[in-house]
Amino acid sequence: MTSFYNSVFHHMFVLLAGLLAVLTISSCKKKENYPDTPQIQYLDFTKIQNGTGIDDKGILKLAFTDGDGNIGLAESDTFPPFNRNSKYYYNFFIDYFEKQKGVWKLVDLKISNNARIPPITGTGPNNPTKGEIDIELYFNNYSSAFDTIAFEAYIVDRDLNESNSIRSADIIVKKH
Repeated sequence: MTSFYNSVFHHMFVLLAGLLAVLTISSCKKKENYPDTPQIQYLDFTKIQNGTGIDDKGILKLAFTDGDGNIGLAESDTFPPFNRNSKYYYNFFIDYFEKQKGVWKLVDLKISNNARIPPITGTGPNNPTKGEIDIELYFNNYSSAFDTIAFEAYIVDRDLNESNSIRSADIIVKKH
């Protein structure tokens, strides 16, 4: 009988020691703490080769953090202020600049590069989150002879907090 109790005690001790070890390790994991206003950082712009030798599309890559994890809009988010005619229908805002005779000029392309970031998977209210966003963009302004461009961008969360603005590196466009 004593051996039975020793065995049960031993198993309970091992189980409790294991549980204590897991709790100790998990409590050491630092919870990320970011501001509730999203922050973005430019990472890269990569051209997508189309086989013609003329530049057409590319991928703008940004890193982001958000303290309350409320980045992104679902397809069903169409009621004010996210309705189609509102500024906030989009949550990723992108401006196109050309270097014209040595001076950067904002260019209205008539077709917007603004986009809707879908909800970031695995986040919810008050959950700090970070990640990367890749967006595919058309970037060759065929009606312009200028070949050096850049993008400026910012994002907006569901509380309408606007992130900082970033600027891409200079991009040389192969026109022909």
